[in-house]
Amino acid sequence: MNVLEQFHAHTLPDSIRSLSTEEMEARVREIKKELGSRLFMPGHYYQKDEVIQFADATGDSLQLAKTAAANKEAEYIVFCGVHFMAETADILSEPSQTVLLPDLRAGCSMADMADIKQVEAAWEKLGETFGDTILPLTYVNSTAAIKAFCGRHEGATLTSSNAKQMLKWAFSKKERILFLPDQHLGRNTAYDLGIPLEQMAVWDPMLEKLEYEGNVADIRMILWKGYCSVHEKFTLENVKEVREKDPDVQVIVHPECTFDVVQAADENGSTNKIIEVIRNAPKGSKWAVGTEMNLVNRLAQEERDKTVFSLNPNMCPCLTMNRIDLPHLLWSLESIVNNEPHHIISVEEEIRKDALLALERMLMH
Repeated sequence: MNVLEQFHAHTLPDSIRSLSTEEMEARVREIKKELGSRLFMPGHYYQKDEVIQFADATGDSLQLAKTAAANKEAEYIVFCGVHFMAETADILSEPSQTVLLPDLRAGCSMADMADIKQVEAAWEKLGETFGDTILPLTYVNSTAAIKAFCGRHEGATLTSSNAKQMLKWAFSKKERILFLPDQHLGRNTAYDLGIPLEQMAVWDPMLEKLEYEGNVADIRMILWKGYCSVHEKFTLENVKEVREKDPDVQVIVHPECTFDVVQAADENGSTNKIIEVIRNAPKGSKWAVGTEMNLVNRLAQEERDKTVFSLNPNMCPCLTMNRIDLPHLLWSLESIVNNEPHHIISVEEEIRKDALLALERMLMH
């Protein structure tokens, strides 16, 4: 696709631009009614309210992966999330089902931090040092090609909801784990399982070398040097400031946050766990939340008998998660009605087959 084609692929037609919010919402409802069970729209918790209000299922990446796999009826799956999630839906869905992503710019900076060539080069170099003692695990926030790599090499995918479970499984198979692409989730999870920081190394894909001081034979976790640009912005200073202002505030963060922030927090867990903890918390309790802004704002609206706010007062929503808006959602639905579905996410068969292995190993646990 050349630059001009890319521009037009993202350019909303005037027929949608000219509509008011109310008109767009009414048209989305109309199309949903018209398509009925032919359409399924999963929406990630981090999506904007203007989009999530129309979702047929909401959840974190694990819940949505399972929901997409279970839905065999829909002809079209319009995924309100980001590229890697739509890829996962395509991998898990039936060949007769078509997956659409309303805006192709909805990517994930973390997933982009590990490309397949870098991973294959790392695997070769690490193999020279460690032999056949490594098993690869990838966070679902990764490309289909990385998932396929893990599938080919006896590994699996995981989410923040089941990271501990999957890491235990992986260590029952091999002595060492290559953890892709988020070093923080890998470090925090391994530490919770009793693996000391001294047994964790970081692989720098740009320099193609291990960051580690000590005897390499002691390494059990090899952490890819990737991170979530949203969760890395929560700092130890944020935690200290919140506690100084009000000692009654409890801090809950996502395990994609840095190690020092997770250790300083009262609780940490997946998006789903954060929601459950706050929903089940006593009335009047106060919560500083270290995760994506759309979700924090939604929780603050829903849980009005508690005080819920962002751990970092200057936090912005995830830019790529926020790409999908009401106009792009409507545009996607109109393309289906007009029998010209666009922004289709289709994973090559060879990659799909191996990626499915990695996903199935996760879904079995």
